Amino acid sequence: MEEDRYGLPLSTASTDAAAAYREGMDLLLAFWPGATDAFERAIMLDPDFALAHAARARIHAIYQQREAALQTIKRARDLAARRGSEREQSHVATLVLAIEGRGPDALTATLAHLARWPRDAMIMALPLGAFGLLAFSGRADHDAARRDLCNSFAAAYGEDWWFLSNRGWALTEAGGLAQGRAVTERSFALRRHNAYAVHALLHAMFEAGAHAEADALVEGWIGDYDRTGMLHGHIRWHQALGALDRGDAATALAVYTDVLVPTMDTAPPLNTLSDCASLLWRLRAENHTMPDQAWTEVAAYARPRFTGSTLAFVEMHLMMIAAATNDTAALKGRLAAIERRQAEGNLPAGRIVPHMLRALRAFAEENWRACARELTPVIGDLPRIGGSHAQREVIEDTYILALIRSGNLVRAREIIDARLHRRPSARDTRWRATAAE
Repeated sequence: MEEDRYGLPLSTASTDAAAAYREGMDLLLAFWPGATDAFERAIMLDPDFALAHAARARIHAIYQQREAALQTIKRARDLAARRGSEREQSHVATLVLAIEGRGPDALTATLAHLARWPRDAMIMALPLGAFGLLAFSGRADHDAARRDLCNSFAAAYGEDWWFLSNRGWALTEAGGLAQGRAVTERSFALRRHNAYAVHALLHAMFEAGAHAEADALVEGWIGDYDRTGMLHGHIRWHQALGALDRGDAATALAVYTDVLVPTMDTAPPLNTLSDCASLLWRLRAENHTMPDQAWTEVAAYARPRFTGSTLAFVEMHLMMIAAATNDTAALKGRLAAIERRQAEGNLPAGRIVPHMLRALRAFAEENWRACARELTPVIGDLPRIGGSHAQREVIEDTYILALIRSGNLVRAREIIDARLHRRPSARDTRWRATAAE
């Protein structure tokens, strides 16, 4: 019987289809171009291969092609019921929940599935990463939860390049910087054509304040990574953060205009939204000049793609766009919807969400006191919105600048000093000097 790369049986009699599926798995897990073609080739070679359809549905979902994802995963479920093993039926059923957006149910199913088939990497991937089921669960401890999950499965995967990249990043995000970086470097050494490992290394370098080292890593590696790669734009976004840290707004803006601008980016929509909106917000917050059309382009990109979002992480970036473009209707609508969901008890990330949205609106209106007042009681809840430390830090940056501009220098210094204790930062040092005046 054919097997996947992790030794799990595959219900296909086609050797070539199984080989194409294994290739697609590796490419998808490495966030490397070509996975879609590989899975479609597997389907062409064996139209009844349930897991190939399921993997194709997963890529549709990543790119927010909802109808295609639902149709393709339904086909996978029907095929798995007809000729799939118990493991394959559970695999597909778990993906159905994830693709339908039933996060809590999908997480429960994922953990139950992994308890029986721990080396099912395509399912193991679901709760991991900054956009995974755990990160978007609303839990304040999701970083630690990902670390603990990876630690519990470490023996099952050994020195597998994909698992090591995920475990390394999970350790880094949970505060184990030295161990996390070492584990991630082992992954990168095993497979250099692994954008996920490079991305995890960039986060380790970000947490250490090693922006020059991160920039050198990207420049020495990115030439092998096609612009169509899922993480190409986001990896360059990390370079823009490094440029902002050293006060080089021109380079940060060049990354935006050369790589991230929505009309050019081929990344999944959630990456494009968060990278573009957060970088523009950072530039705007520090009063740097930007192209006149930048915010309107991002708004035009986001409008048709995020009409039914319920994720706090998405709401944060949509509110940045609405505030920066002074879209009064969107500002009122987003806040009203969030406050209604909070009243109904249907807000997994909790009270931070309405406070954060009101703070972003106040900051755009240069109402520094109101911004600081909204964020003060909830700033410790930032992890609940999901994403990574690097992505969530934009809200902390907003808070610091609002404190400085409203004259609350003591509180601003406290937050800046805590960050400087964790890692060196030229930008935080500049802000510290301003707050000391």
